Amino acid sequence: MQRGTGKRATIEDVAQEAGVSRALVSLVLRGSPKVSEQKREAVAKAMAALDYRPSNAARSLASGRTGVVGVLLDDLANPWFVELLDGLRSVFLDKDLRMVLGDPRYLARPGESPVSPFMDLRVDGLVIAGDIPPDDDLTRASTHTPTVVAGIRGFDLPAADLVANDDVAGARIAVEHLIDLGHRDIAHLGAPTRSGALRAGSYRDTMSRNGLQDYVRVEQTDMTEKSGFEAMGRLIDGGRPPTAVFAANDIVAVGALSAAAERSVSVPAQLSLVGYDNTYLGQIRHLSLTTVDPVSRDVGIRAAELLLQRMAEPLSPQRSEVLPPRLVVRGSTAAVTRDSGRSAEPGNRSAQ
Repeated sequence: MQRGTGKRATIEDVAQEAGVSRALVSLVLRGSPKVSEQKREAVAKAMAALDYRPSNAARSLASGRTGVVGVLLDDLANPWFVELLDGLRSVFLDKDLRMVLGDPRYLARPGESPVSPFMDLRVDGLVIAGDIPPDDDLTRASTHTPTVVAGIRGFDLPAADLVANDDVAGARIAVEHLIDLGHRDIAHLGAPTRSGALRAGSYRDTMSRNGLQDYVRVEQTDMTEKSGFEAMGRLIDGGRPPTAVFAANDIVAVGALSAAAERSVSVPAQLSLVGYDNTYLGQIRHLSLTTVDPVSRDVGIRAAELLLQRMAEPLSPQRSEVLPPRLVVRGSTAAVTRDSGRSAEPGNRSAQ
């Protein structure tokens, strides 16, 4: 059958092509057992010939479900999300659910809540991944759409479940690793997020518990490689470079590595460096970054499981789970040496 260029095939076109009724095509699309195999094959061939795609809107009206889960990410450029998304997909795929991804910077129109496009799509569920400020629309959406927050703590959505990595424990094991290697002058490259605040607080607490409170230094970044480069440069050029640095994430740590290399500071001989997130960046051979693994894939799997449970039981009690991280030791950290311990005792300075 010839159709005009750009015209989408309809269910009537499929019925005509297959030589059956429109009602029978509908039965095939619904997977009805009442259709003979011969008729089912005829409809399938007609759909393939016409490149027919069933209308999600029509199916949604009939079933009350769209088969779509909206995933709102705070930064698509951050490689941390790769493992999280893989975990989500592994669960949703088995349930024939598709993910639609969105970044607030690109998804919404000016003045519009980033969750609005997902509500227009009538998604079956929402995953909020990362440090996204909750607004009134997002709060309301979570009360009538099953919602789970993944990977971030301190996120106040009263009707949403939460699954996150334990940022406090992760920062603690990172700093304790450096202390165990003999480092005392350990600085931190911070980040302006909820997770960043938790990691910075744990860094300070761990230093204090080990009698190193006078060595506490925090240089803030905006979580980019460039800001990590600049913050590390300030530490090295400030007259008393640290022997070790704990960075808020791997991207910042990569910037710090570049700053050290530009100033001929050898890693790990003169400077030990720990990142956070265990992204693919840390696994690049010439970087070989020691980092904290926030078990992002496990967080994604558990978040998907909780969302499916809430979709089945919308009025179930709110749940919150925190998964323990682990340290991945690579080539960017080493025991303190006479050369790396060259910095003087802490003097009068202001800690941010």
